[in-house]
Amino acid sequence: QVQLIESGGGAVQAGDSLRLSCEASGLTFSSSTMAWFRQAPGKDREFVARSSWITGFTRYADSVKGRFTVSRDDAKNTVYLEMNSLKPEDTAVYLCAAKIGTLVKGTMVDEYDYWGQGTQVTVSS
Repeated sequence: QVQLIESGGGAVQAGDSLRLSCEASGLTFSSSTMAWFRQAPGKDREFVARSSWITGFTRYADSVKGRFTVSRDDAKNTVYLEMNSLKPEDTAVYLCAAKIGTLVKGTMVDEYDYWGQGTQVTVSS
């Protein structure tokens, strides 16, 4: 049974930083594409960042490029999202997603097989 458990969310001020973690179990983490999505109230789930296995290739949404960094520790089965210079529009539930194997784009919700429950990030101005 695959489980993805996110942590690290919270309430911060604009300009602050947070680091989210997602610990995976029940899958071969080292051969999985891992991603972060977010969903604000009343909005669709949107892609934030992803990390590919083997190559370490990363991709980011334009809205977070230069502020967020995705990384992974295959020894700990954990993917991280370092978020700097947070803005009120970053407020959302952040969800971890996994796909066993590789993806060409990896930016669409339906490309991923497994999802965590999410962690709330609230940024006030």
